[in-house]
Amino acid sequence: MTGGFFAVRSYMTNEPLCFSRETRIIVANVDCVVIGMSENETLERYELIVPKDEDGTRLDLFVAGELSVSRSRVQKLIEGGAVVSPGVKKIRAALRVQDGQTFVVTLPQARPSRIEPQKVPFDVVYEDSHVIVVNKPAGVVVHPGAGRPDNTLVNGLMERFPEIGKIGDAVRPGIVHRLDVGTSGLMVVARSDEAFAGLTKAFAEHEVLKEYLGLGVGALRAKEGTIDAPIGRDPHNRLKMCVTWDGREAVTDYTVLWTRARYNLIKVRLHTGRTHQIRVHMRALGCSLDGDTLYGPKDPAQHILKDRVFLHSWHLGFAHPVTGEWLEFRAPLPQELVEALRVPLAQAEER
Repeated sequence: MTGGFFAVRSYMTNEPLCFSRETRIIVANVDCVVIGMSENETLERYELIVPKDEDGTRLDLFVAGELSVSRSRVQKLIEGGAVVSPGVKKIRAALRVQDGQTFVVTLPQARPSRIEPQKVPFDVVYEDSHVIVVNKPAGVVVHPGAGRPDNTLVNGLMERFPEIGKIGDAVRPGIVHRLDVGTSGLMVVARSDEAFAGLTKAFAEHEVLKEYLGLGVGALRAKEGTIDAPIGRDPHNRLKMCVTWDGREAVTDYTVLWTRARYNLIKVRLHTGRTHQIRVHMRALGCSLDGDTLYGPKDPAQHILKDRVFLHSWHLGFAHPVTGEWLEFRAPLPQELVEALRVPLAQAEER
């Protein structure tokens, strides 16, 4: 380590660094009845094997963490008979799972249909005839997909800017990049074909400035550095990504702004745009983000935030795809993240 540079590769073996469980997905014939399924849904079936460190965890908490769905949804699936286990006659949400035990979960997945304009909460930070910059709140999915057919950012954009319906992909009109559902902050949306082409090229060539603020939990070896570690789909769980040698290039800069006890407020700059990149890279450093039950602790009691990840896209910059003018935008932390910072700030500063 020199000059503050930290390369994950120097600490890795040739094995994929995956933070996952024994999870297999089977899209096949389903032999159980799922109550409440509609005609516009398909079924996906997951086989989950309980690892040693989850022994004794409540079933609903275990399944929710593995499949990245809410506990309330898991509880409804259990009530509807969509969670089964060999040798277990009565499946209950409060059941304590055991090391090596297998559970099969059947999830209905909605097929995206025509995009309906809907009122969805988000702020417009900037707009002209070619681009729109929005501040997306946490909890809003960017575009319709499996499990979320409507009430997405795209539905809201269609309600305010119906002309984007013909820009780019039919299900993701105007969308040139995304934020996770649990991430808030700035996004740019194309409003014209010319802007869509220009922004798509800018993101592909890594010409867009993207900075985030996150609250990491865990010790870091260096206060700043660059994580250069490829990211690919987790071979055991399609809902997760992992650091793996055969993944796509992923480069992340980070700077610790301050530390209190085990908490680190971190500024992150992305040079690439892989799915879950910041969450995967910070977990690789042993400093997962608060509120992240997919890559961090599954038990919500171990997080300050219970319904989102502490990750906010606060700084966005790009060359206007038509005029060439460089534009930069900043979005302050939303109130729920400001309130969450009271917990670490109440603790003694590290010296």
